[in-house]
Amino acid sequence: MDRARTIPVQIKLAAKLKPPSFEHWLGTDHFGRDVFSRLIYGGRTSLSRRPAGRRSSPSSLGVPLGLASGYFGGRVDNLLMRLVDAFLTFPPLLLAVALVGLLGPDIQNVMLALGLVQAPVLARMVRGSTLAVREDVYVTAARALGAGPGRIVLSHLLRNVMSPIVVQLTIVFSAAVVAEASLSFLGFGTQPPQPSWGRDMSEARRFLGDAPWMFLAPTGAIMLCVLSINFMGDGLRDALDPRAWRTRRTVGPAES
Repeated sequence: MDRARTIPVQIKLAAKLKPPSFEHWLGTDHFGRDVFSRLIYGGRTSLSRRPAGRRSSPSSLGVPLGLASGYFGGRVDNLLMRLVDAFLTFPPLLLAVALVGLLGPDIQNVMLALGLVQAPVLARMVRGSTLAVREDVYVTAARALGAGPGRIVLSHLLRNVMSPIVVQLTIVFSAAVVAEASLSFLGFGTQPPQPSWGRDMSEARRFLGDAPWMFLAPTGAIMLCVLSINFMGDGLRDALDPRAWRTRRTVGPAES
């Protein structure tokens, strides 16, 4: 296992810039490192979430803000939404670069920056969904029976806005993959020699003419990853949408 972990960073100058072959499926880079193994290990950076990233994920920040803003309304809503608007005035990637520049170029800081940047978008979506259901009959009945705000939010509102949250999280996740690759491309993410799709793309720029596979491999991986996540989001939207269930039940027997 230890040897497998060293393959992506193992330098073999005698095998540098080798084209794809049976020995190296996607060729080698300018240090003789296997591009395919770096592609696999680089995916762990973009697709995994470390403890710090989980604590600062968009869902852990955006969902509570959106629920509180949509349920309480009034001054709480104005205060939270003005805070969200302040974050949304900055371009997301530029704000992430600024945060990572302040905290230091490290993958943990990248995850923290991406969570802070994407949370306001999720908060606005959750607020809108909460406003749409907070005056429904079951919420009014729970309030009349003496249920507190915490119980109403967790037991009634959160359950009924979970579908759009899940779909939105897939969009946020695909955007996070692109943003992480962009930050690594600029040198703010994973530091060498650890593999990363964005950093590998940055290093491959100098060899586009001699070794195009170095650039095409991580680019294709990012494209396939984002497309797969978006397709999964479309499937979840159809599966979690009650209107789609009714449509299938109505159209199904008629077509048959």
